[in-house]
Amino acid sequence: MSSQDLSITAKLINGGVAGLVGVTCVFPIDLAKTRLQNQQGKDVYKGMTDCLMKTARAEGFLGMYRGAAVNLTLVTPEKAIKLAANDFLRQLLMQDGTQRNLKMEMLAGCGAGICQVVVTCPMEMLKIQLQDAGRLAVGPQGSASAAPTSRPYSTGSASTHRRTSATLIARELLRTQGLSGLYRGLGATLLRDIPFSIIYFPLFANLNQLGVSELTGKAPFTHSFVAGCAAGSVAAVAVTPLDVLKTRIQTLKKGPGEDTYRGVTDCAR
Repeated sequence: MSSQDLSITAKLINGGVAGLVGVTCVFPIDLAKTRLQNQQGKDVYKGMTDCLMKTARAEGFLGMYRGAAVNLTLVTPEKAIKLAANDFLRQLLMQDGTQRNLKMEMLAGCGAGICQVVVTCPMEMLKIQLQDAGRLAVGPQGSASAAPTSRPYSTGSASTHRRTSATLIARELLRTQGLSGLYRGLGATLLRDIPFSIIYFPLFANLNQLGVSELTGKAPFTHSFVAGCAAGSVAAVAVTPLDVLKTRIQTLKKGPGEDTYRGVTDCAR
């Protein structure tokens, strides 16, 4: 195996491992985010802590990991594609490996964001349905009165939603809507992931560069960790409105009185 092949393989493995660790550590927070973003009208949850406490009380500890299996299955290819694409495009666009060029770094991030949605969109589509099921179960009763006109997977009583799985949802979407059903909200996903990557990758690279040691040519782990946290926080805050639009567009089953949307513009309005 050539050094270049080894480098690509290592990047793919790094991306996959990083994704698995990230999902395991922060998935309950992601579940709270989805449920809070989908709230309309009377709030079921007052905030992240309240959401996690009510979820743990009603569904148990494992309830906070509802939908995690989808992420654990697909996050490896998603992160591997994202990180490998960014590294590949950076090497392709930067004239030499050392000179920093912000425009080229942002362009590489843009390319990475575009590449990852091949996996991200269907992964998020399935994950959101499973995450939001618990919110609908504890919300106001009488959901039938505000049910959407089309239901691409079986819904009903609380016992029914517990039996819903990602496989069942995916099968029903493919049967009723074809592949486009799994890629519902693709435009909104692109609107979120492209700006995120444009902000995150160049910001992380430049912050990380500040801690590079002249002796080792690398930044210490703690510096890279803080740089990643800072870059991720800035990028996440910047794209949160777009993430709310994506979540609401991709949510198939609505609670009583909750709006349905015709697209990104309609949802934003």
